[in-house]
Amino acid sequence: MYNQFEIESHFDGKLQVVYLNNPATYNALTKPALAELKDFFHRVNNDDEIRCVAISGRGKAFCSGQNLSDAFVQGESQQNENLIYKIVKDYYNPLVMEITHCKKPVIALVNGPAVGAGAMLALICDFVLASEKAYFSQAFSNIGLIPDTGGTYFLPKLVGRQMAQYLAFTGKKLCADDAYRLGLVAEVFSEDEFTTKSMEILENMANMPTSALKLTKKAFAHSYDNSLEKQLRLEAELQEKASRTDDFKEGVSAFLEKRKPQYKGK
Repeated sequence: MYNQFEIESHFDGKLQVVYLNNPATYNALTKPALAELKDFFHRVNNDDEIRCVAISGRGKAFCSGQNLSDAFVQGESQQNENLIYKIVKDYYNPLVMEITHCKKPVIALVNGPAVGAGAMLALICDFVLASEKAYFSQAFSNIGLIPDTGGTYFLPKLVGRQMAQYLAFTGKKLCADDAYRLGLVAEVFSEDEFTTKSMEILENMANMPTSALKLTKKAFAHSYDNSLEKQLRLEAELQEKASRTDDFKEGVSAFLEKRKPQYKGK
């Protein structure tokens, strides 16, 4: 179905791990890859059997950002003055919306360098797990561009305006430990433990009450714009919806019966 990446299915299909698969370009993003990723996340969002999604890269890198050779086909830039605008609008923006509005947990497994749009592809996920070999760079300024792929929206919210501007202006490389200290990364693992430790977390996510996680994501998303009063009202409304799910009933029953809950994601 997809040519630009590989998909591994785990835990009876509840977890889907997407691997960008062009190690020769350090998994640089192309228009076909962006289109396929958008289609994949759209499909995942509507598949009740899938409970968690992760994205990683084959080879030494997570993602080196936009493939400039793909973007600037010889002669195309001269013929189309709006080329960059169209790539961002038609390929990157729809993918950002699919990932950030996904009803399932979306986790980035950053196994190596994550640069430019590749860094933001990781940072727009719900959280990031990183290998000690990973680094992050907002390299857009190095070629005279601004952060896209949600960069100007999410980066200030993750690290504050001053640090966001510092990272964007300088293109500074952040090692995994520095990214962790800034709050860009949830966990950092040694290279030897990265796969095992990450899979433990992914297995847990795949067996969590998915409906509650979806509602939690929705509440956090609205918190950017809501007043405290509106956010408290939203919490009450979403808590009511959560309390009607089968997972809530199972969670209460398991607690009272002193056993491990068996959530179905419904």
